[in-house]
Amino acid sequence: MKKLLLISYKNKQELIQKRLNEFSSLSREKQFDEFIFCLLTPQSNAKKCWEAVEQLKLLEKWNTQNIIEILKTKTRFHNNKAKYLLKANRSFSIISPSLKDNNNKNIKELRNFIADNVKGYGLKESSHFLRNIGKSHNQIAILDRHILKNLLKLNIITQKDTKIKNKVHYQEIEQKFLSFSKSIGIPLDSLDLLFWSNENGEVFK
Repeated sequence: MKKLLLISYKNKQELIQKRLNEFSSLSREKQFDEFIFCLLTPQSNAKKCWEAVEQLKLLEKWNTQNIIEILKTKTRFHNNKAKYLLKANRSFSIISPSLKDNNNKNIKELRNFIADNVKGYGLKESSHFLRNIGKSHNQIAILDRHILKNLLKLNIITQKDTKIKNKVHYQEIEQKFLSFSKSIGIPLDSLDLLFWSNENGEVFK
């Protein structure tokens, strides 16, 4: 499977790198789009969540009713996520200063700060957001279902690791993923997009 992964990466490397470059050049407004996208994605279809983001942007004003009207056909737990979205501007303003020129910052500390200060975010969502705005620097992992499934297939984790129990467990699996990324010679951010594209046929988010 590792050999097939390397062949697939060779074929898609240019496309994946182009996508990562796009993430790195987002305006603040586009970063906010990614911020709310990552609020919506837990246990939900990514493509439908992005459709929801695009519809939300068309609203003149956000309120509970019109947000739920959009979310109820796009994402699970739409009532809770509507509450998170109503607080999204305030949440984003809290973390936004820490996103500027973060090349010299500890990326894991930044990820943990975001997870602790954004209602609706955990380590996974914070990692996803930072990757999607080009600030993860191949140092943090988005341990969602498709990643865990692939790590299991590669015998990097066991079946019991496919359900993450707590932050410590998350970080243990993250380290295994990082070690595998280094051993196979595919940067972590690229490897995440490669796994997703191999399953879904496109390089997305």
